[in-house]
Amino acid sequence: MNLDDVAPLPRGRHRLSRNDVITSQRDRMLAAMAAAVAEKGYVRTSVADVLRGARVSRETFYEQFADKEACFMAAYESAAELTLNAMSDAARNAAGEPVERFGEALEAYLQTLASEPTLARTFLIEIYAAGPQAIARRVELQHRFVDLTANLFGARSKQSRFACEALIAAISSLVTSRLGTGNANELAALHTPLMELVRRMLRAPESAAPAPHRARRKKSSR
Repeated sequence: MNLDDVAPLPRGRHRLSRNDVITSQRDRMLAAMAAAVAEKGYVRTSVADVLRGARVSRETFYEQFADKEACFMAAYESAAELTLNAMSDAARNAAGEPVERFGEALEAYLQTLASEPTLARTFLIEIYAAGPQAIARRVELQHRFVDLTANLFGARSKQSRFACEALIAAISSLVTSRLGTGNANELAALHTPLMELVRRMLRAPESAAPAPHRARRKKSSR
């Protein structure tokens, strides 16, 4: 969600309901928070930055959020839901085997982040500056991505679920490194090598038991 995409309230008298007004103000504050954090970082961002970006009063801000952290976490939740919904819709509408459906979900993930670099930075980088509760929430949401992947592949065993967890962690790391260096335009190029990795993982046996160790017999001395 970019701030320019959220229409400001019309000046003067209007026919918007109270709920419409509250929703509009909230959307602008979330977008302003994401924009300020992407530019200045979470620590240096202030409530005043949000007020200036959203063009709302301090009173309006505190009617909806207890403090800066609460507003930031709401922006984070918005980014997470946007991304998860895009992936779920892509997987649900895709045809073919699980790997093809995962490929569609992955493409939706990369495209969403590339098209929303401000929210992507909030989602994957600045969350770690917001304190332990924010990091804990980040971990919870990462598990939702793992759940989506595990459901697509029917991963029910502990080993196969761990493979899904490792895959999501690898994708997150690759995406974060590109966002952190300002190269969101490179995200789409990750799709092909990541899908090659997934196909290699699926071809590999789930477990390979090591060959039993046989102790050498000592030759008895005569």
